[in-house]
Amino acid sequence: MKKKLIKVLRLAALLLIGQSSYAQQTYNFELDTKKIGSPVQSTMYGLFFEDINFAADGGLYAELIKNRSFDFPQSLLGWYTFGKVEVTKSNPLFDRNPNYVILSDPGHAHKRTGIENEGFRGIGFKTDATYRFSVWAKSMNATGDQKIRVEFINSKNDIIGSEEVVINSSDWKKYQVVLTSKATEEKGRLRIFLASNGSVALEHVSLFPTDTYKGRENGLRKDLAQALTDIHPGVFRFPGGCIVEGTDLDSRYDWKKSVGPVENRPVNENRWHYTFPHRFFPDYYQSYGLGFYEYFLLSEDMGAEPLPVLSCGLACQYQNEDEHCHVPVGELDSYVQDALDLIEFANGPVTSTWGKLRADMGHPSPFNLKYIGIGNEQWGKEYPERLEPFVKAICAKYPNIKVIGSSGPSADGKEFDYLWPEMKRLKVDLVDEHYYKEPEWFLANANRYDNYDRKGPAVFAGEYASHDHSTGKQNNFLSALTEAAFMTGLERNADIVHMCTYAPLFAHVDAWQWNPDMIWFDNLRMMKTPNYYVQQLYAHNAGTNTMNLTRDKKAIAGQDNLYASAVYDKDQNCYIVKVANTSTEVKDIRIALSGVKKGVTFSVGDCTTIHNNNLKAINTLDESNIIPKSTTATLDGNVLNVKAEGQSFNVYKIKY
Repeated sequence: MKKKLIKVLRLAALLLIGQSSYAQQTYNFELDTKKIGSPVQSTMYGLFFEDINFAADGGLYAELIKNRSFDFPQSLLGWYTFGKVEVTKSNPLFDRNPNYVILSDPGHAHKRTGIENEGFRGIGFKTDATYRFSVWAKSMNATGDQKIRVEFINSKNDIIGSEEVVINSSDWKKYQVVLTSKATEEKGRLRIFLASNGSVALEHVSLFPTDTYKGRENGLRKDLAQALTDIHPGVFRFPGGCIVEGTDLDSRYDWKKSVGPVENRPVNENRWHYTFPHRFFPDYYQSYGLGFYEYFLLSEDMGAEPLPVLSCGLACQYQNEDEHCHVPVGELDSYVQDALDLIEFANGPVTSTWGKLRADMGHPSPFNLKYIGIGNEQWGKEYPERLEPFVKAICAKYPNIKVIGSSGPSADGKEFDYLWPEMKRLKVDLVDEHYYKEPEWFLANANRYDNYDRKGPAVFAGEYASHDHSTGKQNNFLSALTEAAFMTGLERNADIVHMCTYAPLFAHVDAWQWNPDMIWFDNLRMMKTPNYYVQQLYAHNAGTNTMNLTRDKKAIAGQDNLYASAVYDKDQNCYIVKVANTSTEVKDIRIALSGVKKGVTFSVGDCTTIHNNNLKAINTLDESNIIPKSTTATLDGNVLNVKAEGQSFNVYKIKY
């Protein structure tokens, strides 16, 4: 018994020694301060907006009424009617939105005529908040003034707001009234009663919160737009994605239809409403209310470079295998002209045709457009042969505009390998790479760009996200942490990677087609995912130049589950080190600053961590479990000592 006890004690002692030895293991990094590295582009960390998951109408665009001009293919989709209601396009007010409704007396003192809108999975109202109702209207076949009564209805059919509008003209005229909500309701409705004995015609029925982003009447939902601004993006790519291509050419996004008076922007079919039959939303259309002018304004508001993407004449190749579905190469003139006209719209003088339209819309000064994308996820010879006339025309007329081409829908493979040499041949300025991959791929590819050709075009990582299929692709901490680890490789190679944007950006919790997504929302609230916070930490700590950070003279890209990069920030006069620890153990890390000049001393700046012991943890609309928090580090001369928690992403600042 005594011998067995001695053996057990010896084994326990050995385990303790091993654990102690392991706990004391130190990981030595070297930050070489002798040479400031390549510039980090101001566009390095940005945003990509696609109108998927009800991201525009029903999301970022603050309009609360669905099918406000009655011009969906089913003219009353989204509306309920009662009494005597007629849809007509006789002598329309707007040529691109010809439909309007006529409300007439029901013919009985105790009957009612009216319409009711369901909004986008309901209408969100907040107690004491004010909302601007507007409508183009005229009286019909009646003497004297006519009236309509506008009501907010909650889910119990109670009235929580009401105002009357007097229609005092037989000519089309815009009427407005501000209503106050008496209660909070997530899934309310808007009801309009005919409150007189004649008939009235109604067109472009609209309802916006008065408190929009920047206070604009045709504005954006404030909390969602502010969340984008809070990232501090360097570039803003819009309006998609696959909607640029369209399921067919008729449903592609046409920027010229998205500018001018908002009432006369036509409805466009959103290709995402039927792409996935298991996530089918036949009421998903684009009002174009959030159009290119508004995208440019948002870019300006956020301090981001605008990056519009236009059709190259190819409809979605996933959905169109036949060549006749696309614009023949010899018939691309109007598409090329669209690109040239867009540059004029953004940058042209007020004396130019499209510059004048921009000025008429309220922005006489140019938007200073520098980049334009042509095509989205095209592939095969069909793409470069269509891209080439765009490149030639744009470079000839606007040589300072940088053109962005595509490497196709995948991060590797036959199409990818074919397109990269073609992009070099065409001398595009950047190549848009997309990768939606499993978490393991992101870890294995943290060194993806270490050996890219520095003589070719730069890289735009235009769409990427870590997809944890085991959880149905949730926005969990595993996805965010693996993206953070991968992004150290983007940052380390900022000389060749000039832009990167997570995708998709938004998703309505009750109406989404694709996940994961950076920001989820309902009609009243929003939720920032762990992925959002990773993107924000990188954007807030982008620095101005890369720095050489190594371990054993090698880039830190997965050895012992550690991933790291460093930048210098000349504006803050500091070094910023980013470390992702994907193991479960705490890592003691010594970051030695080599090559320091005599007399230079350092101090610890703000340090931030995002950490969770549960890789499957998520944030919800009700609770944010994963958010950045302050952490600590210590300086011993020129050595920064940190403890990187297991499963954490950390940002450390070392100030002069």
